Formats: sequence, structure tokens, C-alpha cells
Amino acid sequence: MAFIPSCVLGFSSHGLPTSSFNESFISLFGNDHVIFLDDERKSVQISLDQSSGSGFASQLTYLYSYFSASIKLPGNYTAGVVVSYYTSNADEYTTNHDEIDFEFLGNTGGKPWTLQTNFYGNGSTGRGREERYTLWFDPTQDFHSYSILWTSTWIVYYVDDVPVRVVQKIDAMGGDFPSKAMTLFATIWDGSNWATGGGQNKVDYKYAPFIAKYSSFVLYGCSANPAREESAAEMCGNAADLNSFNGLTTESKGKMEKFRIEHLIYSYCDDRSRYPTPLPECNLRGKSS
Repeated sequence: MAFIPSCVLGFSSHGLPTSSFNESFISLFGNDHVIFLDDERKSVQISLDQSSGSGFASQLTYLYSYFSASIKLPGNYTAGVVVSYYTSNADEYTTNHDEIDFEFLGNTGGKPWTLQTNFYGNGSTGRGREERYTLWFDPTQDFHSYSILWTSTWIVYYVDDVPVRVVQKIDAMGGDFPSKAMTLFATIWDGSNWATGGGQNKVDYKYAPFIAKYSSFVLYGCSANPAREESAAEMCGNAADLNSFNGLTTESKGKMEKFRIEHLIYSYCDDRSRYPTPLPECNLRGKSS
């Protein structure tokens, strides 16, 4: 187990060790579309064209960890293009998988990209917990960091170290909170049927290739891979440094509230057509807890 030093409990990527692609990842699909941007393989680009999308995955699986990457999104017209950075165990648990997502949903040129976050626990795909946001910067012009803190009781999504969403596990959620070891993924693919304008705006391949760039990888937490007799929960369930996180500071809460007032454009907690009775973690204000 890799223990989290106390300095990371503020959960900033600064000062944490970064990994090269070869140290931490393998190509997932579209191998010829995965290209290194530097000799040390610290930065990589993945692309989508009419022949294929592409992606990569962590070599190890993790339970309760902090993940971060700096990402630069494709420019110009990108309707229907989905760029993602997420954790999942769907390959191992085909009917009861867990997932924690960052998804970028393309644009129609001159309009902002939409960032979506979501999570599933124990195959709860029938209860989507999507939120969508605009950003306070153009994510196609430079790299920006996107980070996930995942503990046994909390999920926090960060953009440039600003918390944009917090989920606290409560008993009423049952098994809907992700609790099994997951792999970290990054992909770019054709989501024409849903991603932009609810599927009204399709990928136009005359603008291809669509290129997403990733760098500054941080995978910090507990690997669940060592061949031991203990279960993953037994090996990693006592990751004390991570699990000492007990919610945002007052300053961080203020930053998150400001972000959500200015940039939140959809929350499942407000969607009464889907959920006449809000899901249990939704607070009285109708936002994610």
C-alpha cells in the first residue's frame, strides 16, 4: 500500500510524484492513435478519426486513491466527440460494476465544452447521477488538471484544484457508492448518439483528427493488484491517510459554491422528471451532497 503523506490531505496535485506512461499505463485500443509527446513519455496524445478512437488504461487497479491528470482538449468543431478520464471495473464486474467519471462532451464551434461528472456503484446504471458544467477557461488552449479523490466515504472532483463536486456516502445509498477496486482509463471516442445537444449534433469527420493530450499523471493510493490471499478490501480498506479526509475546508467549500453558482448547468438532484423523489444523497437545496 502507498500511504498518502499529510501534505496531500488538502488534495492538490502539487508536490505529488508524477508517473510516465510506461510506469503506469498500457494502450487500451487504437494503438497507432496513442502517440508520445516527449522522449520521457510523460505526455501522450490520443485521437479520434474515422478509422478509430483510442485510449489507455492503468496497469494496476486501485481501491481508494487520488488520481490526477492535466488534459488539453481538441479545438474547433468537436460535436459528438467524447473525451474521458475515469475509473471503472466493468471488465471484471459485468453486471455490478463501479465507475467514477469525468467526461467532456464536445462543442459545435465557438461554444464552450461541457464537462460531465457521474458515478455508479454496484451496477446502479439505472440511477444516473450526472452533473454538467461549463468551465471558467477554454480547455482547448492549454492543459488543466482534473482530479478524483476517492475514499471509502467520499468522492471529490477537482478542476485545477478547485472542488466542483463532493459526494459523501450515506447509509441510504445502499450499494450505489463505488466500493470495489477499479482501473483508471482515458479515452476519446464517437458519442454522436448522445454527447452534444442530446445527440442532435454528430461527429463531423472533416474536422478530424480530434486530438486530446494528457500529461502530469498522478496515481496515488492503494494498489489492489499484489498476489496475496487477502481480498482487495482487506489489503486497502485501512488506507488511513486517505480515509482521514473528512470533508472540505471552509475555504474549499466557498470555492466550490462559487463554481457551482456560476457554472452548474444540470444536476440529477434537480431533475424531477427523472427523480420525482430525489436520490437520498441530494440535500435540501437540491444539489449533490
